[in-house]
Amino acid sequence: MISINISRRHFQNPAFLEEYAEIKERYGIADGQIELELTESVFFNEEQIALVKQAVFRMHQLGFRCSLDDFGSGFSSLGLLKEFDVDVIKLDRLFFLDMSSDKAKAVIACLLELAKRLHVKTVAEGIEEPAQLEYLRSLHCDMVQGYVISRPLPVEEFEKWSQRYGN
Repeated sequence: MISINISRRHFQNPAFLEEYAEIKERYGIADGQIELELTESVFFNEEQIALVKQAVFRMHQLGFRCSLDDFGSGFSSLGLLKEFDVDVIKLDRLFFLDMSSDKAKAVIACLLELAKRLHVKTVAEGIEEPAQLEYLRSLHCDMVQGYVISRPLPVEEFEKWSQRYGN
């Protein structure tokens, strides 16, 4: 799967989704293989929210997946989750910086449960410690993103790493 960040600037061009769809078709990319990531920064006002809501609908028509990136880092995340038919929420790394308190763990558990009830996949961002990974595994978080598995690697090193771990 390939993820592409979508900014507020993309929405200045009403045809940007059609251009992406044309590229997807040209290269024979199957539906569901490209995920368009929205951050809360694209939601500027009510007019923008309506525009993005229409775009999310169109994304699905064109065979793209849609995720809400950095979920929980802004004011209106739950409201946005209610309004938009996203496939994935990427929980902001701020949730995982200090997981030592019961309150922090409860918030994470509630967000993961909410996502499951809404049939939305979850990605925990910024996971760097094995203890974080184990806790998220116990809650059945769908995916993690972060350095806990590996830091970014040059292509040659990645290929060696991949062979070593059988991926």
